[in-house]
Amino acid sequence: MFKVLDSAVPIACWSCSIGHNDSTLFCPHCSKIQPPPGGDYFSVFGLEPRLGLDLPALEHEFHRLSRKVHPDRFARAGENERQWSLADTALLNDAYRTLKDPLHRTEYLLKLEGAEIGPDLSAESAAADGKDRKDPSRVPADLLEEVFELNMQLEEMRMARKMGETDAGLQPSLEQAKRRFDGLLVEVDQNLRIQWQVWDEGDAAARKKAEKTMVGLLDRRRYLSNLVRDVTETLGA
Repeated sequence: MFKVLDSAVPIACWSCSIGHNDSTLFCPHCSKIQPPPGGDYFSVFGLEPRLGLDLPALEHEFHRLSRKVHPDRFARAGENERQWSLADTALLNDAYRTLKDPLHRTEYLLKLEGAEIGPDLSAESAAADGKDRKDPSRVPADLLEEVFELNMQLEEMRMARKMGETDAGLQPSLEQAKRRFDGLLVEVDQNLRIQWQVWDEGDAAARKKAEKTMVGLLDRRRYLSNLVRDVTETLGA
């Protein structure tokens, strides 16, 4: 079950003028649709900010609210309600896309807490971050030698491909490197899940420590994901 949170600053419904919390999509008194609420994505679903979510319950609530705010239901309503329906639908979709994905949810919550993290983990941002993968200062210290060797092998493979040649000796080595970095990604995800629990259940000091650890893990994951994509693209070229 989803518990609707009380807002610290109630606002008046435009229709019945009764105060309600500013995170709701509908007035709890007259059931009229409301302008896009303030607050964060968690509050859209009546959730406390946390990293461990009941995803089936989140999906159920998303579909329930989506049906209620769907623009077709407001085709004959006033102009304001029609516009609010469109805006609320867009907000609901953005909130659901962010919260259902564990990595995006982690990034989002850390940003809410004021943490400084790297670019979004989306494919578009990763592609734009290509120059950073060759910056030695960005390479995790424990992977420095491996990454240096990998980059040399990738360049050799690309040059061979450009010349219409193949290097059978590099193929197994690159495939092994991909398996290695895939395994490190799994390890990062496991460590992130451990930190989720620490953040959700810990006090302020524990949360601050978990926050710092998760920022580092996300940065490591971003770097590893870029490496895996580089190897995959080179092998598939």
